[in-house]
Amino acid sequence: MKIQLIIDEKIQETEIQIRAKQYDEQIERLMKQLQDIQTTTAIDGYLQQEIHMLKIKDIYYIYAEGAKVFLQTMDHEFESKRKLYELEMMLSHDFVRVSKSMLVNIDKIASIQMGRIGQAEIILEDESSVHVSRKYLKELKIRLGIGRD
Repeated sequence: MKIQLIIDEKIQETEIQIRAKQYDEQIERLMKQLQDIQTTTAIDGYLQQEIHMLKIKDIYYIYAEGAKVFLQTMDHEFESKRKLYELEMMLSHDFVRVSKSMLVNIDKIASIQMGRIGQAEIILEDESSVHVSRKYLKELKIRLGIGRD
């Protein structure tokens, strides 16, 4: 793959062009990554009667419990008015699904402990741990660029 950058002061808006012989999985992944870069930088979280604008980088994980969705930061647990799948789509560049009810901020992962027969536990920067469902382990490894294809 050849990458070329052209700096032109006359250009008003950054434009990315992809030229390829054919459309394949690599091109599809590249396009998705480029689209995901235009992600949200803050999201609303509710704590009692206050609405807080949380920076994405400050959220460790997002989880659903019953019909409610929560955003966990270092100090507080905020409620979200959005559905988990909506947050997953909005934050797909920064978060990865690790179970049916949880998304984890990729930048907050300190390590992954592999257990017996495909069981895994994520250790976050705040030393909390999160279970990874076997169903989502392969996608997690792909997103982190670890393991074999």
